[in-house]
Amino acid sequence: MILGCGAELKNTFCLNRDQYAFLGHHIGDLENIETLQSFETGIEHYQRLFRIRPEFIAADLHPDYLATRYGQNLASEKHLPFVQVQHHHAHLAACLADNQVSSMDPVIGLILDGTGYGTDGTIWGGEVLIGGYAGFQRRFHLETFPLPGGDAAIHVPARVALAMLWKKDLEWETHLPPVNALNNEERSVLHSQLQKSINTPQTSSMGRLFDAVSALVGVRQKVNYEGQAAIELENLCSHSETGAYEFDLGADQILLSKLLGSLLADLHHDVPASIISARFHNGLAAMLVSACKKIREETSIQTVALSGGVWQNKTLLDKTHELLDQEGFTTLVHHRVPTNDGGISLGQVAVAASFFSNQKR
Repeated sequence: MILGCGAELKNTFCLNRDQYAFLGHHIGDLENIETLQSFETGIEHYQRLFRIRPEFIAADLHPDYLATRYGQNLASEKHLPFVQVQHHHAHLAACLADNQVSSMDPVIGLILDGTGYGTDGTIWGGEVLIGGYAGFQRRFHLETFPLPGGDAAIHVPARVALAMLWKKDLEWETHLPPVNALNNEERSVLHSQLQKSINTPQTSSMGRLFDAVSALVGVRQKVNYEGQAAIELENLCSHSETGAYEFDLGADQILLSKLLGSLLADLHHDVPASIISARFHNGLAAMLVSACKKIREETSIQTVALSGGVWQNKTLLDKTHELLDQEGFTTLVHHRVPTNDGGISLGQVAVAASFFSNQKR
């Protein structure tokens, strides 16, 4: 019997017994004492309701998450084994469990979201994994770029866009919407922050790439709620446009130079935002399928699991699913458990079950 403590955002917890998993109610963002109390009360209630006493504890790899600290403290207090599961590995496992996959054979995982603590200490989020319940390999990832201000940058896509241009040595031209969204002083401080690497953690976040594109197109420079920039960018998408931006697929990275070059050229030529949005979505879907084909050539793996909050974007989901089908892949998506961080706790339980099972052998 295992307790999965879940993630920081969109938190749920999960308890299991035998082949059954009991996913807790949606608690929300676990960032204050009120939500922490709801989290703790919920776990105690489910333990009584389903007569479960955890024998193992699983939590996120991030050391500062309240859910992780809770799991650590509980494991220490009860003298229980404790394991930390990397965020995107948990997403992959959650999709497999949601589809009742019992095989330990590896699959390809297209795991796309906003934030997840990586094994290298950077912020992951644009991940192409190979793996399953027992472990994973990070085969490709979005090339990293600085996130000025850390989590604070999530609220200002303009800053993310300018940081991405800076990383690629592209000029902050005055006609660009995110340049105009910040005043001279703000741009000066941002430039200094980037040059001196002051509070600029590196990220491979696909969610932040969507934010940057949204800002460059002029859709959204500051957000009022999570995912707003990406949602509004998707809503603009022209479904009749068949053009696609090209992404470079390097040895182990998804490179951004060609994408940004083509996007900026379209902006110079006053291409409508709806067309730019469509070309971005089309190009991203095509690149993800190319990565899967490359892995299939190397490993013969035919199954692809899609998980992470970015897959709430139905346009991207439909385009990618269609292309994967055309290429003969078996595609797994979420049906009963959220594709966003609400499903993380189930994935933690699935990974922990495999881990502790192997420990017993």
